[in-house]
Amino acid sequence: MVKGLSFNHSETTRSFMRLSRSLLLCTAALIGGFSSAPLMTQAVAADAQPAATQPAAQPAKPAADPNMLLATVNDQKITLGDVQRAATSLPPEARQLQPAVIIPLLINQLIDQKAIQLQADKEGLANKPVVKAAMEAAANNVLQNAYLEEQVAPKLTDAALKDYYQVHYASKKPEEEVHARHILVDSEAKAQSIIRQLNMGADFAKLAGRLSTDKASGGTNGGDLGWFKRGDMIPDFSNVAFSMKSGSITQKPVHTQYGWHVIQVLGTRTAPVPSFEQVRDQIRRDLIRQEVRKVVEAAEKQAHIVHYDAKGQPITTPAPAASTPAAH
Repeated sequence: MVKGLSFNHSETTRSFMRLSRSLLLCTAALIGGFSSAPLMTQAVAADAQPAATQPAAQPAKPAADPNMLLATVNDQKITLGDVQRAATSLPPEARQLQPAVIIPLLINQLIDQKAIQLQADKEGLANKPVVKAAMEAAANNVLQNAYLEEQVAPKLTDAALKDYYQVHYASKKPEEEVHARHILVDSEAKAQSIIRQLNMGADFAKLAGRLSTDKASGGTNGGDLGWFKRGDMIPDFSNVAFSMKSGSITQKPVHTQYGWHVIQVLGTRTAPVPSFEQVRDQIRRDLIRQEVRKVVEAAEKQAHIVHYDAKGQPITTPAPAASTPAAH
């Protein structure tokens, strides 16, 4: 999910943002500490440091006012809340620094940004069609992502993740896997010649490195494709590989859209069911896609959608939407 606006309208803007971040980190590395702004230091300490480094529970202190004024650029205010939000976007290495170091640098960075924004407004840059369109697109993107996050995030509970694991992993019948290697060439005659050489004792890996047109598996890998499931390869290849015994070599070249294959099966096994922790991140991504799709479909049902052809005429039967592939 988008956590903030992305300044990607031009290389100049990206360079400015990178320079600001680099300046923050380099300057912080050189400064031993600041004695200024103790109130600000206390107010954003929790946001600027990771939770693991925070001290043990202490008596509650009054919450700092996020509207506390820290600086102005012309009549534009920079508040404690602005600094707190900026602190949450810092990279982990910067969060290790003392708040007394981070805060003044963040204030200066916000001042830099505000000064640039004011100058751009002064010159009417926001009225340029390309800039205006980009700003509207950015605002729309933030709004869309905020809505999706609000709708989806509450559903990504541990219970939901574990339920998904039970349905898509734990309750599934373990799949068969094959460990194979291959040599890919561009003609049947070449493949038959390779089979003859292998039957006479030639080294498979050396032939693969020298002759295979699949350079990804050839070269230093000796044609090794590793372990794969039936659905991981195209059917013409999988059907043959999964019908072979361990240690065997195809006696007839296998033809696919990529060329002619000589296959050697190195082993077969039943794929172990992964643990919940092993696939937790993947499950979370799958659930996000699933729930986002539901939210989008629900929103579209509430809207009146009309498609138009190249002549600007309404299309009575719009093209079907691209289907979302199943997670597993």
